[in-house]
Amino acid sequence: MDSLIDAPFELFDRAQQALFEALVLPLVQALGLASVAGEAFSGTGWLLAGLLQLSFIAVVLGALERWRPVERWTDRRPVRVDFVYTLIQRLGLFRLGLFFTLDPLVDALAVQGRLWGWQPWHLDALWPGVSDQPWIAFALYLVVFDFAGYWLHRAQHAWNWWWALHALHHSQRQMGRWTDNRNHFLDDFLGAALFALLGLLLGTEPAQFMAITLVTQTFESLQHANARLHFGPLERLWVSPRFHRLHHAIGLGHEAAGPGTLGGHNFGVLLPWWDQLFGTARFDDAFPPTGIRDQLPEAGGRDYGGGLWAQQLLGLQRLWSALMKRSA
Repeated sequence: MDSLIDAPFELFDRAQQALFEALVLPLVQALGLASVAGEAFSGTGWLLAGLLQLSFIAVVLGALERWRPVERWTDRRPVRVDFVYTLIQRLGLFRLGLFFTLDPLVDALAVQGRLWGWQPWHLDALWPGVSDQPWIAFALYLVVFDFAGYWLHRAQHAWNWWWALHALHHSQRQMGRWTDNRNHFLDDFLGAALFALLGLLLGTEPAQFMAITLVTQTFESLQHANARLHFGPLERLWVSPRFHRLHHAIGLGHEAAGPGTLGGHNFGVLLPWWDQLFGTARFDDAFPPTGIRDQLPEAGGRDYGGGLWAQQLLGLQRLWSALMKRSA
């Protein structure tokens, strides 16, 4: 049984090693960066996982969208922009940016903490002999990170300055399998920083952190699919495309007390447990239109940008406006 469980991981490790030796290592050496070969090997793992995810999104989720689409689109330009965001995220370009910015800060925090005598608390040491078994440990970390993700997501919808950035994600009127990564880069950076800090505090091993990230990203792509799909009674145990589409619905997912307010419903990342526990769950039997109310012509027709760089610039402008209003 153990060999069956370990086989996919061993296959991934061999593929990572082969890709590193054939492509990444020669490139690193040609650029005179042999000193970061270890980090480049880790990056190769993210690259390989990203290629597998892209294949899954294109083939499996593409088939789901063709089988039972919620909507049929005539203008594919917004979808192509989402595809570019997905390439940036899943092929490691954003990860490369974190390597030069966030990773050194996290490493410095870890070193300073050890100098002060601080040691991370390892969640898998909670119940020796049980919680340290690989699959149980993974499940524990997944639940803890998902709980944190729920509250981070609520904060993105509760604070005006953060919503100014996160609104870009909700501005897609043609939500589909590529939409998960349609985010402002600063929004992504803040989320990555908070989860990196949580991983540091919990003593999460790099392999565990990577596995949690990949499982989360894969299911998030499914949740955004333009597919008329739900999980029936299991929808109360695992977030489905219908459950998450309600989160993106105009006037439902991003509002709590009427037009122009913040808040919303269905913030769960993988587990809808937290929404049910804290009163934010909606299980409507519907697949409503997605977007933000102020995009509608009758509500002002706000422009969120048609291209990637326009969207990033407008996000910064919304952030600046929100901060100015707060200071005033």
